[in-house]
Amino acid sequence: MAKNRPGSGQVRIIAGQWRSRKLPIQDLEGLRPTTDRVRETLFNWLAGELSGSSVLDCFGGSGALALEALSRYAAFARVYELQKTAAQQLQQNLQTLKCNSAEVINGDVLAGLARPADRRFDIVFIDPPFRRGLAEQTLTLLAQHQWLNPGALIYLEVESELQQLPIPADWEALKEKQAGQVSYRLYRFPGGVES
Repeated sequence: MAKNRPGSGQVRIIAGQWRSRKLPIQDLEGLRPTTDRVRETLFNWLAGELSGSSVLDCFGGSGALALEALSRYAAFARVYELQKTAAQQLQQNLQTLKCNSAEVINGDVLAGLARPADRRFDIVFIDPPFRRGLAEQTLTLLAQHQWLNPGALIYLEVESELQQLPIPADWEALKEKQAGQVSYRLYRFPGGVES
């Protein structure tokens, strides 16, 4: 089985309006694009939820998740990426695709999420660098600062040995799978209005 690895140099969009397009990505330390197989499973899970949705990609990296969502007719995507060269590459890829329904923020997602929400999202991707405690902090901030629309879907990709995560008690666990060293899960934020 071929794996995405440093130096592979590109990411392929699986389906949608940009199906099979290959886009360059930076070969940067810690950049770990979600494999095609995992992305295919994830987007099967999200089928029917993407069209017209507002997407937040917390750790953009190669941009594979946000680009795939936009290819499948998400209405808007906001992507946070801390590494400047990766953020610039993602911006260039969006221009190549003539996509103007996304914004790339070169900055720390934790600082962004610590502020009151300026918009709410329907789908959130959390795929942080491993073993830095970033998933836990991101989950806490999303819940605290009201970044989620009722019924929002939250995708979480973490190292498989990470068993205990501070998932809010009212989030519904929908799916969970493992592929090698990666555990990936899908949750739903409550659909009702909080009292």
